[in-house]
Amino acid sequence: MPAALLLQREDATVTIIHSKTKNPEELIRQADIILSAAGQPNLVRGSWIKPGAIVTNVGFSLDKDPNAPFGFRVVGDICYEEVCKVASAITPAPSGPFLLISLAMLLSNNLTSAKRIHNFM
Repeated sequence: MPAALLLQREDATVTIIHSKTKNPEELIRQADIILSAAGQPNLVRGSWIKPGAIVTNVGFSLDKDPNAPFGFRVVGDICYEEVCKVASAITPAPSGPFLLISLAMLLSNNLTSAKRIHNFM
């Protein structure tokens, strides 16, 4: 939600899609910038993306994988293999050090946003 508020402050038109939204793919196809944080593996498919859109994959989940070192692997909300063929820019699924850095930066940015909104800075 803080990302949506920051974008609105810059006069962006923001649409928030959640699990109860009907036909999310139709709304996503209209977007120039997509931030996904659903926590559902490979939810957003390549056919949902407007050519040239910018896609940020924040959400992730753990998928059972007996071949992975700990019996699972980290999977993003975005089906990277499909979306990278359509989007002009895309972040990879969070993994390894990127996952830890992403989470740390996300928390830091959320805290900074909350402080700014409530004039604590």
